[in-house]
Parts: sequence; C-alpha cells; structure tokens
Amino acid sequence: MSRWPIEKDVMAANENRPGEDTLIERYFAPLAGPGGLKLRDDAALIVPPEGCDLVTTVDMVVSGVHFFADDPPDAIAEKALGVNLSDLAAKGADPIGFLLAIALPSDWTEDWLAQFAQGLGAAAARGRCALLGGDTTRASGPLVISVTAFGSVPKGRMVPRTGAKPGDLIAVTGTIGDAALGLKIRGTPEAEWVAELSETNYSFLLDRYLRPKPRNPLVAGLRAYAHSAMDVSDGLIGDLAKMLRASGVSGVLNIEKVPLSSGAQQAISMHPILLTEAVTGGDDYEILFTLPRDRLEAMQMALRAVNIPMAIIGEVKHGNAPLSVTHKGEIFLTRSGSYSHF
Repeated sequence: MSRWPIEKDVMAANENRPGEDTLIERYFAPLAGPGGLKLRDDAALIVPPEGCDLVTTVDMVVSGVHFFADDPPDAIAEKALGVNLSDLAAKGADPIGFLLAIALPSDWTEDWLAQFAQGLGAAAARGRCALLGGDTTRASGPLVISVTAFGSVPKGRMVPRTGAKPGDLIAVTGTIGDAALGLKIRGTPEAEWVAELSETNYSFLLDRYLRPKPRNPLVAGLRAYAHSAMDVSDGLIGDLAKMLRASGVSGVLNIEKVPLSSGAQQAISMHPILLTEAVTGGDDYEILFTLPRDRLEAMQMALRAVNIPMAIIGEVKHGNAPLSVTHKGEIFLTRSGSYSHF
C-alpha cells in the first residue's frame, strides 16, 4: 500500500479535488525531510545521531474532542504536531521527524487542506521536525489526525516520568490554565467574565488554546538537571499526581505558587471558580519536572538562556500518600484533578 493512499470514495465525492499524486506533490512533499525519501517510497529511513537513543511518541487529535470542527485549519495542524513535540521535550529529546495519519471527513476541501499544510509546515519548521511520511484515508465520522514523532537523546539520558525523588523541588515552565480558559472562551463566548476581558488577554487566552507552544528549547537543561518530567496535557494537578505515583513517591503542590498569566489572573479575579479550571483543565503543554535543590540555580540559568520561565510549585515527599494540594495553607479541593477521555 502507498504511504499516502487517498481512498477512491473520498476523491469521488468531488471530482475537482486533486488526485493522490498531485495531493502529495502539492501539500506534503514540500514538508518532507531527507528521511522521508521525497515521499516516494513505502517507508521512511530514520538514522539516529551516533551515540543516541531513539525516543518515539504518538498522539491523536479528534474533531469535537480536542478541537472544534471550525477551528482554523492551520491551528489544528499546529496542535496535532505541537502536542507530540511537547512529549519529546518532556523526555529531553531533540526532534528528528514525524509521521502523519489523517482521516478526512467527506466534506473536506482543497482550500482547507492547503491551510492545514501551511500550518503544519510552519510548526514543523519551528520545531525542526520534518515530515517523514504517513497515510490519508476516509473518515465516516469526524476529522481524525494522528502524529507519531521521533526524537533522539544521548544514550541513557532520556528524562523519565518515574524518576522523582523525595526532597526534589517540583517545577513547571511558563504559565498554567491559559488553554483551559481559552477553551471556555471558545465554547461559551457569551459568559460575563469573557466580555470583561481586555482585548489583549482575550486574544492571548484564545491563542493558547488554539496553538500550543511546545518547550523543545529546554531539552538540554532538562537532561542535565531534572530527575523526572512530563508535559501538562490533562491538567496540572492530575498530571503531577500521575508522575508522583509513577515514581512511587508523594508530594505537596502549593496552588498559590502556580504561575498564571495576566489573562488568567484577570479572568480568575472576575470569576474565582476559574482557578479550579485553570489547574485541572489541561492543554497547557508546559513541562512539569522535579529536580534536586542543588541543581535549581543551574536549571534557572539554562532556562533563562532559552527564554523559558519556570516556577517552583511544590516538593516531592517520601511515601505513597496521594498528592496534597494546598492554597495558602488550606486544603484545595477540586472535583477532578485532570481531564479524562473516559
């Protein structure tokens, strides 16, 4: 089977759509890296740098679940690749390339695909992660996009989720909750607090939902100084609980230390319950990590060098008790620690 088979019943739905060869040449071949073999073969060729391990990750995004069907096509592409680049960043891996599988609904148009390819190319260029190949097929339901990304780390240096140690500081990059609030803006634009947002904050929060900003420039610092790491995709509280549980330790999270953007601060000041949404909503794609105290200054310097902010938000503890979440010394209760598909 060709790596880019366009099923005949998809193409038959609109005779003006390009054929398979034209589609590949026009939209995908320009994005291909050397390992993609110009998208003329049945497989990609990946050669990790000498002395490096190969790191792989796969994530799927589905219309109506991870994005709205009428979100901008270029933003959908950026999200599809960005969530995978974020996973590589959390492992301390430098991107190598990616495979794209896309199931197109029957009403797809060439204009939509052109915008999608433009966004995909821009995200791939920023992430230095070229297209290697993929598959296109018909969807009987909504648009489905799956990306498999490949990265490399110096042999034995991948940063695991399972490495948190008692006494480690818990840190996170960037700001938390922006995408969750951006999603609420997208879904309930009539909410009173949305109308009160400044134009700048409104645009910032919406963009953080639409276009993740993977933190790949931090990988060298993460490899050098972190004991454990994962990206924040399903919600800060829930993802931290997962990482501590996987490491066989406990911990304390101080909500008042969680970094918030000016947009999130304005929204929460008008509607305080949004603080819970911010720390449980997900889609932040910031990097959550633990590190020993004696490496803190070195890590701060490494992140300043790549212009990525970080904040200390808690501490890893002995034992296997559930994560303790406090706000200014009081227990912070949430209805859910993170997003769940099931």
